[in-house]
Amino acid sequence: MRLFVALELPAAVRENLGALLKALRAVSPQTRWVRPENLHLTLKFIGEVPETEFAVIRNALAAARSDQPVALEFRGLGFFPNEKRPRVFWAGIEASPNLKTLAAEIDRAMEKLGIPCEQRPFSPHLTLARFEPPELPEKLRSAIEENAAREFGSFRTNQYQLIESKLKPSGAEYTTLESFPFAAAEA
Repeated sequence: MRLFVALELPAAVRENLGALLKALRAVSPQTRWVRPENLHLTLKFIGEVPETEFAVIRNALAAARSDQPVALEFRGLGFFPNEKRPRVFWAGIEASPNLKTLAAEIDRAMEKLGIPCEQRPFSPHLTLARFEPPELPEKLRSAIEENAAREFGSFRTNQYQLIESKLKPSGAEYTTLESFPFAAAEA
C-alpha cells in the first residue's frame, strides 16, 4: 500500500482551484497538471508499506491531537524551488499555527514506526502542476502572473485523512481509507 496523510479540500475550494487549472491547462496542455479531484494538503507522505502494517499506522494516527481545529486560507501562486527553474507549481496556504504542530506530531508518530521523518521543513501548499524539464513557457508565466493574487477560499477542519495512492498510467488515483478527528468539533 502506498499511503499518505492529508487534509481533503471542501468542494468550494476544489472548484475554485479547478477553474484555475482548466484555464491554465488551455494555455499549456503539455504541462503535467494535477486533476482537481486529486488536490489535497499533504501532512505526511508515508510511502509503500505492507498491508499488515495498516492497523499499526491507523492506531498511531488516531492518537495525534491538537487543541483546536486548523484554519486554512488558500491564496497566491508560486514555484519550488523557484520561478527560474520550476519543478512544482503550487497554490499557497495561510494556516493557523497548529497545522505545523499537527504535521510534526504525525511525523513523530510515524517515526516511532520506522517511517523516516521529513527532511525539509513543513511548507503547506497545494501542488497544481509539475514541470519536467524545469522550464516555464512564457504564455503560461503570463497567465500565472495574472492570477498571482487570486484567492481560492478558506475552511476550518478538525480531521485529517489517511489516503491510499495507486499509481496508474492515467495518473494517481486516491482512495480515502479513514478520517481521524484531531480536535473537538466547534459548536
